[in-house]
Amino acid sequence: MIRQRAAFTLIEVLISIFLMGLMLPALYQTVILLQESNGQLWEYLQKSKEQTRAAKMFYLDIASSDGNLSLKNDEFDRICMPHTMNSLYGLAEPKVCWVVLKEDHTLVRVEGVGYHLPVKDEEHVAVDVVMKGVDLFDIYWNKDKVLAMVRQKGKTPITFMVQGITKPKPPKKKNPSHHNHNTHHSIPTTPTAPTQTTPTTEPQVPSEPTTLQ
Repeated sequence: MIRQRAAFTLIEVLISIFLMGLMLPALYQTVILLQESNGQLWEYLQKSKEQTRAAKMFYLDIASSDGNLSLKNDEFDRICMPHTMNSLYGLAEPKVCWVVLKEDHTLVRVEGVGYHLPVKDEEHVAVDVVMKGVDLFDIYWNKDKVLAMVRQKGKTPITFMVQGITKPKPPKKKNPSHHNHNTHHSIPTTPTAPTQTTPTTEPQVPSEPTTLQ
């Protein structure tokens, strides 16, 4: 007859505890690695989302402009659109500038109406920090195509192209010789002597004076 075991022996319980003690640290390290990996993935997705949002906003600012773009590289690199239909603050055709501050290499977006760079104290603008640590900010404009390249240090550059952006034609200069089309010039005439008319009948002279009674 086979005897049925009622419980584990003390040695078996100790062996099980010993094996679990060996496995738990390995499982704990695996959980930590998964958490770190998920955190890095979440951070990467958030940064990628922010970069995508920034690229989309940059694209819309250029695409919604009237084509009057100004590119300058001096104390800070920048591209300005004096008139664009894209606004974050409900402004009608605001002036938008994308500026890289050379002190800390931060890319900012400046939106306002009729302001100057650097912004004066009495001017009111909205400044949004887009990206830090920018080491590449290039804009190329050829005919009707605008190519933008922005790169954060150690990251993949953001590149996009906007087509159909044409520079506004300068107003035609008026020819001074055609200014007085409707001006009437007086033509001098040679004065002529007045014409004398000879009466056809002689005036009648009364033979006697007329008396009023």
